[in-house]
Amino acid sequence: MVEMHIAAGIKNMAELLNIHFEQIEVGQVVSLGVIAVDGTSLALYVERFLPGWDDSYGAPDGMLYALWSRLSFEACSRWAGFKMLAVDGVRYLRNPPAGELLRGRVTIMGKDPVGDNKGVVIAQQDLLDEAGRLVFSCLTRSLVARQS
Repeated sequence: MVEMHIAAGIKNMAELLNIHFEQIEVGQVVSLGVIAVDGTSLALYVERFLPGWDDSYGAPDGMLYALWSRLSFEACSRWAGFKMLAVDGVRYLRNPPAGELLRGRVTIMGKDPVGDNKGVVIAQQDLLDEAGRLVFSCLTRSLVARQS
């Protein structure tokens, strides 16, 4: 189950599908939505990719990366001409248990125009647990189309 929530003046889905470089502001915080650590998915992930991991430890780091990646792609791919260039400074701080609801957010840290057609957006992306504690964090650099 994924719910998408986008903040800051976007009133309908049509606006959400074509966000350009100029509309993204440094300091802006955008919700990525929420996603649950599903118990069935956790068991399947462990069986296929991390045999020997005890489910009672919570979601393994690789699964957290996959959950974040899904939320991030669904939200940021709505930006015009979006292409993620890099994921840096990846940090895993907690392994949430099955059933935990994770909330994602993007904080725009910087942006730089690259020619007339595109720009690079630098962002910190986080997953937080239900108590608001940081679970996962990374820095991303992405290309976003500029308005012509």
